[in-house]
Amino acid sequence: MKSAADVWEKVKNLMEGSMTAVSIETWFGDVEAVALEDTRLVLCVPTDFKRNIIRTRFQSGVEDALKELFSFDVDVTLLLPEERDAYTHQSAAPSPAGEDADRYTFERFVVGSTNRFAFTAAQKVAEEPGGAYNPLFIYGQSGLGKTHLLHAIANRVRHNHPGCRIMYVQSEDFVNELIGNLRRGIDMQGFRDKYRQVDLFLMDDVQFIAGKDSSEEELFHTFNTLYEQKKQIVFTSDRPPHEMLRLEQRLKTRFEQGLPADIQPPDYETRVALLKNKALERGISLPDPVLSYVAENITSNVRQIEGVVNKIMAFQELMGAQVDIETTIRAVRDILKAKENFLPSADTIIQEVARFYELDAAAITGQSQNKEISTARNVAMYIIREMTQLSLAEIGQQFGGRHHSTVLNSINRVEKMMKQQPELMEIIRDITNAVNSAY
Repeated sequence: MKSAADVWEKVKNLMEGSMTAVSIETWFGDVEAVALEDTRLVLCVPTDFKRNIIRTRFQSGVEDALKELFSFDVDVTLLLPEERDAYTHQSAAPSPAGEDADRYTFERFVVGSTNRFAFTAAQKVAEEPGGAYNPLFIYGQSGLGKTHLLHAIANRVRHNHPGCRIMYVQSEDFVNELIGNLRRGIDMQGFRDKYRQVDLFLMDDVQFIAGKDSSEEELFHTFNTLYEQKKQIVFTSDRPPHEMLRLEQRLKTRFEQGLPADIQPPDYETRVALLKNKALERGISLPDPVLSYVAENITSNVRQIEGVVNKIMAFQELMGAQVDIETTIRAVRDILKAKENFLPSADTIIQEVARFYELDAAAITGQSQNKEISTARNVAMYIIREMTQLSLAEIGQQFGGRHHSTVLNSINRVEKMMKQQPELMEIIRDITNAVNSAY
């Protein structure tokens, strides 16, 4: 889950078992997720009356759904719009959910041949914000350390320039906040001032802006305002600007005018160094054979390596097991098995397609022939075919019992459209990444 908004949507879905859809829409339809902290979800409620009703009738249900989602207690804080403004101002600096922001420093970043250029560029930006490397555009696959570098820049700037105004935002939160303001008819000047009156602007996962016209428009003017004032801008993305096919050319040009810096998956030596570093942080020592085994088998990203160290540590603490090859194999067996056998459900794919197109999942699986809904339905069928082992007939059952020939025609239609519209390939890539991130 990448943002508070994602968590809030999943919570509402979980509550459908105890509340009617009408009740959920009535009381939570205009409630917005503001932030997800360590053990707290912050929501914004439009009126004091509605906040009181939610507190007395529904807050315990929301917290029960959060516990079901996370397996530990998560409190809920309800803010009014005017309280949200104050909260957002206080929380403008980076504050990663569930972890101490101070942890994300350059000193804690493990440098190797595949990330050295991005690391050095980030250090340079932190020492001379608004200088030659503006904007800095860091890109690479998920879990390679982009967000770590983003927060390391903020921490270094905060240390060297205590009065510096820092704004960190995930692009999805930027989009959701903009949409919420537009829907409620709120004066946009406050939104614009919030993002344009800063000295350091950091946006994570900027690829989610692509194809969202209003958000691109706001980001374009925010970029221009900050750049003209020589304020430092840093973006992260899962791809370079030229691969964002749905992004406006004027934004693409601005992303490319500074310094693009890529991060590749860590090589063997870097994976070993990462393992040693993560183990040291947790107060354990890993023998060389264990380091070699894990580094050879866990190759994709930093998060998986961290997960392996956590699992080994849990085996040692809970079972009194010594850290050796046998213990390590037992500890990482599930991780390796999940990596090899991951197959998402059709429901998950349909939900992510619906989320991307801003439609109800029921509409996609229903009988509507609306052009936008039909396109989303075809895309969902195509991705299910690509990511699962379901037959055409089984896929048809997911969409109201459609005949296998109808499913095949839909898939063929998408394949033809992808050749004619490269943007569709990017859309399918985005949805596929979202499906993978849901697990």
